[in-house]
Amino acid sequence: MDYKYVAYNQQRELVKGKVDASSEAVALDLLQYGGLRVLTLKEVTPFFRLGKLTSARIKPKEVVMFSRQLALLVESGVDIGAALDLLEDQLPNRSLKQAVAAIAADIRGGAKLSQAMEKYPQAFSPLYCRTMAIAEETGNLEAALRQMADHTEKDAIAVQKTRSAFIYPILIFVLAVGVIALLISFVLPAFSKLYESLDVELPLVTRWLLATVDFLRAYGWIILVVVVVLGLGGYVYTRTARGSYQWDKLKLRFPLFGRITILGELSRCCRTISTLFRAGVPMPEIMTLAINASANKVVAQALTEVREELLQGQGLSRPMSRRPVFLPLMVQMTAVGENTGNLDNTLDTVAQSYEMEATDRTNALIATIQPVTTIIMGGVVGLIALVLVSTMYSVMGQVEF
Repeated sequence: MDYKYVAYNQQRELVKGKVDASSEAVALDLLQYGGLRVLTLKEVTPFFRLGKLTSARIKPKEVVMFSRQLALLVESGVDIGAALDLLEDQLPNRSLKQAVAAIAADIRGGAKLSQAMEKYPQAFSPLYCRTMAIAEETGNLEAALRQMADHTEKDAIAVQKTRSAFIYPILIFVLAVGVIALLISFVLPAFSKLYESLDVELPLVTRWLLATVDFLRAYGWIILVVVVVLGLGGYVYTRTARGSYQWDKLKLRFPLFGRITILGELSRCCRTISTLFRAGVPMPEIMTLAINASANKVVAQALTEVREELLQGQGLSRPMSRRPVFLPLMVQMTAVGENTGNLDNTLDTVAQSYEMEATDRTNALIATIQPVTTIIMGGVVGLIALVLVSTMYSVMGQVEF
């Protein structure tokens, strides 16, 4: 059985950990023989077996907080295993909690931190693990942890801003469709029955509107089925390699949205290269990790081609300049960084510039969408109301009292 303990060591430092023993008394003896003065000792009843994660999603902000806290403990001189034990009890996410416990166990078994983290890609990306491996070799673990915390946080913010640029218009569109569907389903049919009961000639616009409503009520379900089938077919196609590439290519060409998408992708790419270059990772490996970190197949393909030409000795900026997916500022600053040996700082500057531009464009887009959508919805509803009211006056003039 496992027992969790809190104790003072011979240097009067507070330590926490686990010990395997057949009983509480045996566990206490083992700890005392190890020179520990035990404060608390209790049996551990694991919810799942060590090393298996639950289905709870690990959010980037939780990894960010964990990284910064671990950096603080390591910088304070706490042993890495003890630091992980201390953080384990404070983690609210069960999946991350179990991952940290398993990592601590692997480290006690002789594994390196980066090797133990590689088993949990849900929390620690290949880029994160590789940075930790370099830091272990250079002995600068706390700086690398803070660096990855900043990188993860900025990346999560950039992704969230890009998503918000797409989500808000979709919600407004769904709301507009819902209002129009409500009018077609309940309001207009009531007026249609009234006009039929009066047996009068209706204006052309009114006849056209009511005919459209009748058509949608009769065949709307067929249209809905066709739209759903096409949507599912498109979704299945985007799951294929070719379809995914074409969809990512289309996203880069969307009016207004395309610029925000490419800015987000390139800022992530610049941050990745900057972080790994600062950590001392070789440039070919940096490009491989940047390719894996990219969420857009078009950008990933362009980075793959750049990597191949980089291995041929053509550098980084020259292959980038031949591919329009890389914006001029990124190409120029990469060239400056190569010439000065300051690639990490120059690309970090580019990433910040692209992030600010993406934020400004997203805010401007959202600010524009709201009034435009309101005007369109008001125009549609106003047109329907105007047609109905004018028709009522026309009918009143034809009805004999």
